[in-house]
Amino acid sequence: MKLSFYGADREVTGSCHCIDINGKRILIDCGLFQGHGEENNKFFAFDPEKIDYVIITHAHIDHSGRLPMLVKQGFKGKIYATRATCHLLSIMLRDSAHIQEMDVQWKNKKSKRAGKEPDVPLYTIEDAEKCLKHLIPCKYDEDLSIWDGVMIKFTDAGHLLGSSSVSMSLTEKGISKLIVFSGDIGNTDQPIIRDPSYLTDADYVVMESTYGDRDHETEKNYTVGLANIINQTLSRGGNVVIPSFAVGRTQELLYYFREIKEQRLVYANPDFPVYVDSPLASEATKIYDSDLLDNADEQSIEIIKSGFDPIKFSNLHLCETEEESISLNEDITPKVIVSSSGMCEAGRIRHHLKHNLWRKECSVVFVGFQADGTLGRKIVEGAQSVHLFGEDISIAAEIHNFRGLSAHADRTGLIKWISSFNPKPEKVFIVHGENTSCDVFSNTLHEMGFDTFIPKFETSYDLLSDKLLSEGIDMPNVKHADHASTSFSRLHAAGMRLLDVIEHNSGGSNKDLAKFTDQIIELCRKWDR
Repeated sequence: MKLSFYGADREVTGSCHCIDINGKRILIDCGLFQGHGEENNKFFAFDPEKIDYVIITHAHIDHSGRLPMLVKQGFKGKIYATRATCHLLSIMLRDSAHIQEMDVQWKNKKSKRAGKEPDVPLYTIEDAEKCLKHLIPCKYDEDLSIWDGVMIKFTDAGHLLGSSSVSMSLTEKGISKLIVFSGDIGNTDQPIIRDPSYLTDADYVVMESTYGDRDHETEKNYTVGLANIINQTLSRGGNVVIPSFAVGRTQELLYYFREIKEQRLVYANPDFPVYVDSPLASEATKIYDSDLLDNADEQSIEIIKSGFDPIKFSNLHLCETEEESISLNEDITPKVIVSSSGMCEAGRIRHHLKHNLWRKECSVVFVGFQADGTLGRKIVEGAQSVHLFGEDISIAAEIHNFRGLSAHADRTGLIKWISSFNPKPEKVFIVHGENTSCDVFSNTLHEMGFDTFIPKFETSYDLLSDKLLSEGIDMPNVKHADHASTSFSRLHAAGMRLLDVIEHNSGGSNKDLAKFTDQIIELCRKWDR
């Protein structure tokens, strides 16, 4: 019964963990790396063909974005997720594939002119379509047996429509262990969705720590705060540009905009135009409409039952075509533009930043976490200019960062969640946080009497004997590392995969094993410098 870590280890993106039990391998999440570490998206540190099942905690791309690549490279098993998560994945993975294809197409135009070899996308829309056939929709709070000795249960994590913590009851060699993967734990008192549920039993917990070193800044009233920015910006003739995650955060913003309009808080234009410029966000909003009643909080349910839609209002425009997107920057009417991606790494938001960042009458409002190395992080940290589409764009617009408007629990929320376990788990593995967050949160829990451990990439742990099997390696931080160190990380991962392949060939014929051995020896002779 082995637990291995393959992503979101001392970093926030690329969530991926693995359980080996009774001859089966089970992934918990399979996310894309974003910002620093994107190079690591190009390889798996394990053989996808040897993965039997995948469990997805929620649909955000840093937890699900490499699923099509997994299928493309040979995964043939089932992918378990809540029903709402499956609905969201159906649009998010297609959208991610489209972005992969478009980015490579743009890069290859430059590569061709430079005489470089063309690149290929991580996966295509066709790969995403094949991946969706593996999805198995599940309900909250129901025990589901997926293999002998493996029982799973999804519990509402309050982070996103369909988000969950996953409890896994594991039995091997007559010994049973209960391990809980927190997923991303939601903030409390968010609009639309319920607060996170709290679990009480676990032998081991794998827990996120995104905001483990700080509490959110308190805002007395987000509706009023957003209204003030919109009013001031529109009054001076500017646009309000909001980089937003297409799924979850955009729908919360629509909820706030509806309240602002109902209360007529924007005096410059009480019925100000709002444009959601993201085909993905438009599709996600439709899914929210259809799945909301089963996932909404009490306030939203009351709004729905009264005959109103909590995320729709007058002068709301959902832009789907590229032509509609381009026209927004040709129209001089002051407006609010909500566009993805939330960290400004891809998508239409980069075009809107190009056209609005340099205008002092405009405002850019950040409403979510910005991972290290992303364009969004550079802007909120005070960059004077940024490079977009081959141009240096000076930053003159007002920059606002609503740190408290987060779908993640803060330090206090995380402590409340882990404190619900009674008795305390044998060990808490701290993941999904940058170095400082992991260290501070681990120390906080240690002072509270918890046994904590911060894994590295490829750390492995024996849950039966409660022993560390492999310490793992530090993933290269591209910000501080050269290309050689990144390449070495890929080489190391390939070596770990080779060991995995060797293990799975146990019991093979003497002839095949001898041939395999000779090939490895020859490879070693060639490269043992």
